[in-house]
Formats: sequence, structure tokens, C-alpha cells
Amino acid sequence: MVFSSPVFLFIFLTAVFVLYRIIPGITGKNILLLVFSIAFYSYGEPKAVLLMLFSILLNYSAGLCMKSSNKYRKAVLAGAIVADLTILGVFKYAGFGAEMLNRLPFISVSVPHIALPIGISFYTFQTMSYVIDAYKQPRYIQKSLFRLALYITFFPQLIAGPIVKYYDIAGQIDDRSTTPEKTAAGIRRFITGLSKKLLIANTMAVAADAVYAMDTAELSAPLAWLGAVSYLFQIYFDFSGYSDMAVGLGNMFGFSFRENFNYPYISQSMQEFWRRWHISVSSWFKEYLYIPLGGNRKGSTRTAFNKLIVFFCTGLWHGASLNFIVWGLINGGFMMLESYKVIKPDKWLRPFRHVYAVAVTILAFVFFRADDLPTACRFIWHMFIPDSSSAKTAMFLSQLSPMYLLMLAAAVIFSAPVIPAIAARAKKSARAAAVCEVCSYAVTAVLFIICAVTLSSASYNPFIYFRF
Repeated sequence: MVFSSPVFLFIFLTAVFVLYRIIPGITGKNILLLVFSIAFYSYGEPKAVLLMLFSILLNYSAGLCMKSSNKYRKAVLAGAIVADLTILGVFKYAGFGAEMLNRLPFISVSVPHIALPIGISFYTFQTMSYVIDAYKQPRYIQKSLFRLALYITFFPQLIAGPIVKYYDIAGQIDDRSTTPEKTAAGIRRFITGLSKKLLIANTMAVAADAVYAMDTAELSAPLAWLGAVSYLFQIYFDFSGYSDMAVGLGNMFGFSFRENFNYPYISQSMQEFWRRWHISVSSWFKEYLYIPLGGNRKGSTRTAFNKLIVFFCTGLWHGASLNFIVWGLINGGFMMLESYKVIKPDKWLRPFRHVYAVAVTILAFVFFRADDLPTACRFIWHMFIPDSSSAKTAMFLSQLSPMYLLMLAAAVIFSAPVIPAIAARAKKSARAAAVCEVCSYAVTAVLFIICAVTLSSASYNPFIYFRF
């Protein structure tokens, strides 16, 4: 069940929201959320829910064994992490690993075809967050299986994040409030994310899918750039839209999640890009992998090695494919070049810094989207080879529908902090702030009507991060 579906919007969410307001007491509300969260996951993954529940029970047991008086705490932690990674490895990487082994001489193993449980990458990282936090601070050990299960399964962030660290939410499980202001802000944030997903991301997806479905021999430079730019905006508005919906849903039920995106396409370096892009996963790798490896405390060579490991794992986390690994290493490589001043964006004029960061991001995302490495390389090759074929020109122009051009303009505008800038100016005047507030509610209502109409008439509603 995806957030941008009629079943979720008009049945599931309506039911859980109304019942949440009726049921008294935080315990009753938490029971409601746990039951509905398991039902939410079971709707799309009725068998895989058993795997998720087993993972919760495993890490709950590990947490109980990590009392400060237990001299085997480190061994328990290591065992829990190995178990978590083994589960993730079997269900996500077993087939990929077998394919890689078969590329070696004199090796032939059968390739297992195991269905990838939705959200396994996200909830595995959350269970690992819990056991690591419990090891560092025994006060985070959760004696209630019910409360830990709610943290892992809470439906707004279950299948596609943001990855919520346990210490960020531990206090909110039993102590939170749902004020009218917070609820209203949550609803508006949810509708904003829904609009980004249904109106911008889905429109960009049509063009991106059409171009990437072509044989690379059919590509021209304009077509290749159209596909690459469309995917650039598709993945941002798809995933940031989903994160907006998750944050908004959290607010509607009294929870506060940290932001997952901060306008990454205004970045002027790749280091800045990764401070703004998918913040929850980059901060997870920094806290739980980069720093334990030694961070930047053991010399420049070790720091470089640590960064490469982190970005190798970041790419691999996104998918069991060489393409994702290359994507991660490209990002990590440019960050290292900037760190060691081989590339010095800070010395350039602002427009050149921005063009550089966006260009690297676009080219890296080609590897993220293409079916395999040779296809990605040929796609990039065609981006820089002029081709004046009339047939290819006609194919390019056929993609530029009025709706596409309108949503492309919206994508460019709203990938920058335009709305926050307007709101900041409005706050300087009480009257302007009041007018801005009223307008925001009106715009939100109109957007929701447009989204509802779109959902009722459209059958194309892909979601990128279900793959991960």
C-alpha cells in the first residue's frame, strides 16, 4: 500500500485518523497504531510480515541481554548486527552475490530468486540503530516488546523512511501530544508531498521511462539529456514527496521526524549535496559506520579508505547491482576530490559551482537508473554526441507536451527554497503573514482536489524506492 493510492487515502488513513482521535490514553493510541501499522505492511507483504516480526523479536532479545552488568554485551551486539545483516544479505543480495561468483573462472552456482520484502533495507537499519543505541546507552534498552515493535513498524516511515534513529523517537512513544496546530501542519505537509509525487514526479517519470526504454542507438543528445533531467527531478520529487508525506503523517499522530531532504539541487559542491540529500541514510552511515571505522581521526589515507567504504555501502544499500555501487563510488570519489582540494568549487564563481554539482549529480544518476553499466556508459556517450536526425528530433519534441513543460517548470522552481523565502518575507508583516497563512490553506485544498482527481483517472503511479 502506497501513500499515493485511493485505498490508503480514503480508507486506511481515514480509519486510523478517526479512531486515533476517539481512543483515549496514549497506551490505547499506541496499540491502535501498532495494529494498523502491521495491517499496512501485511496489505502488500502478507508473508514478509513474519520476517519483520522475527527481526523485531531478535533485536528485542538482544537489547534485553545488553544490560550494563553483562560482560558479554559486545558479543551480543556483534551477534545481533551479524544476524540483521545476514537477513538483509539473504533476501536482498543472495542473487547478486551468486551472479558475481559466476563471473569468476571455474565457478558455477545456482542463482537464487528470492522476492525482496518491501522496506527491508529501512527497517533493518532501524533495528540496528536500536541495538547499537542500547549498547551505547543502556537507558535506551526497551523492556516492552510492544513499544519497540511500534518504533520499527510505525507505518509512516516503515517502507521508505526516513530512517528514524531510536534515540530520536524513544521519548515520543509514551510522551507526545497532538495539538490542532501540529495536526494542521501535518495535513498540509502530507498534501504537499502527495502533490510532489503525483503531479511532478509521475509526469517526469513518463518522459524518463520513455527515454530509458529506448535502445541507446536510437538516442540523440537532446533525448538523452531529456531522459537524464527528467529522472533527476523524478527521483527527487518522488522520494522527497514521500518523505514529506511521512513527516506530515508523523505530525498528525504527534510524532516529530527529522527532515530527510533540504533542497539538494541548490548545492554548490558534492559535499554540500550529501548534507542535503537523503539526510537520514547519510547520517546513519556516518554515525554507525564512518565514525566506528575511525572517521577522519587516523590520518588522510585511512580517512579516504573510510569514505570509500561508506559510499560503497551507500550504493550497495540502494540496490543489489553494480550500477548502484558505481553510483555510490562516483559520489564518494568527487567528495574525496573536494576534500583533498583536487577540485576546489569554493574557488569558483557561484554559477560554475552550481553547474558542477548538478552536472555530477545528473551523470551519476544515469548509473542509478540504467539497467546495467554498459547501457549507462552508452547513454552518457550519447549525451555528448551531436545528432541532427529528423526522426530523433521529432521523437524529442513529442515528449515536450504542455503538461510536461508545466511540471518541468514547477520542478525547477520548487527544487529551490522558493516557498520558505516567501514565508520568511511574509513574517516581517503581521498582515502579510495572515494573508500568506490563508492562501496556504486554500492552495493546499486545491492541490488535494487536483490529486484526488488525478488518482481517480490515472493508472500510472510508480514509486522508485520500493526497489530498495
